[in-house]
Amino acid sequence: MASENTNEIWREVLESAKVSVSPAIFSTWFSQTHLTKLQKVNNRYIAHVGCSSSFVKTTVESRYFGLIQDYLIKSLGEKCDLVFTVKQVPNQKSIQKEGEAAPLFKQEKIQEEEIARVLSQARIRPGFTFDNFAVSSSNQMAWAAAEAVSKSPGTAYNPFFMWGGVGVGKTHLMLATGHSLLKRNIDSNILFCTGEEFTNDIVEGIRNKTTQAFRNKYRKLKALLVDDIQFIEGKNAVQEEFFHTFNALIGAGGQIVLVSDRPPGDLAKLEERLRSRFEAGLIVDVAPPDFELRCAITLIKAKERGIEIPMDLIHIIAGNISSARKIEGFIVQLISEAKLKNSEITEDLIQLLLGKSIEENEIKKKASPNEYLSAVCKYFSVGKRALLGEGRARPISNPRQVLMYLLRTELKLPLQEVGRIIGGRDHTTVMHAVEKITHLASKDVQTRQDILGIKNSL
Repeated sequence: MASENTNEIWREVLESAKVSVSPAIFSTWFSQTHLTKLQKVNNRYIAHVGCSSSFVKTTVESRYFGLIQDYLIKSLGEKCDLVFTVKQVPNQKSIQKEGEAAPLFKQEKIQEEEIARVLSQARIRPGFTFDNFAVSSSNQMAWAAAEAVSKSPGTAYNPFFMWGGVGVGKTHLMLATGHSLLKRNIDSNILFCTGEEFTNDIVEGIRNKTTQAFRNKYRKLKALLVDDIQFIEGKNAVQEEFFHTFNALIGAGGQIVLVSDRPPGDLAKLEERLRSRFEAGLIVDVAPPDFELRCAITLIKAKERGIEIPMDLIHIIAGNISSARKIEGFIVQLISEAKLKNSEITEDLIQLLLGKSIEENEIKKKASPNEYLSAVCKYFSVGKRALLGEGRARPISNPRQVLMYLLRTELKLPLQEVGRIIGGRDHTTVMHAVEKITHLASKDVQTRQDILGIKNSL
């Protein structure tokens, strides 16, 4: 069968898959596949599916075999068997449809410049869009709501309130909402600010007797996006002004999007009238990224910087770093280290950097080595004497190796120091334990849950 036909068939399969799976799953797995060959034997087809790596092949074959087979049968109209192989996805240029006019590059450039200008005016940083936001079960609700707001501002969910911990993607979603609103209507009057900036503007208005200018700035917007709204807690004059701004915008059909580190009910010093208005809209909790989402984030951040990291190495990074921001910092550090050493990105280099601090000014963990020891003993229900002793049975050796891994990666202790704490062991024993748990964390769900459970207990 001609390659054009196989490309078209596979394009149909991928389009169907986009509807059935989350964007994170699609970008992590399905985008790494292509149809290499399609043969017909008697009354059945044999489809050879190429995967970019053995890891992708194993995952797609074990998890999505039936899904892909169903879509191929639907597309071909006949029964079909699948054969998965490891073969790099060829670089394919987009095929221009016959008779389609060539893009007007000059007009596109002018439009891009105009969008960049209005983004700057709205104080929305470019690059934070829905296209490069990875989605999984932990943030799918927030992503879907943000997209709905961008399509129907003022009517879908108003106000839209997102809350969650540090580095879970709240600000990215807020900026993506603003970016989408401006792309749909470049003349929209939109503004992004933080709770602190809103406060500073009020203080400046009172000091310089320009409160009317402040009100004109905020109360005539089509959409107001406020990050870290918890900053206005306990500030009576600021809350008073925000209350009237809120009412003016909602009354005029404007959209309000708010982001906080806590839900409205937990903002103790927030006025009741504001809390009730925040709770009248949609409140969404953005949870920390799960393993699958961290894989997608790692993949996106690497591609943004123009590098390709094999999927097995992607899983090592995602399995050992729990924060999206730390993943981004690690990718930057990884690229810098590879350039400095003039080497390829390898598993050895990743393991070396995992043992170092991702940020030079990172705050030291409050927990001491002894507290980690107690936490591991309590979590696995083993005694300290047994954990630090010579026993090699798995119920003892596995917790011991997890403890070595945590002391090395969380507290950044030297190998010799970790060995001294764990009953005077040699540094090579510690190195072996750290490497083993690092590998397990990239592929074993139970190991990741154990590590996370111990961290949470601290």
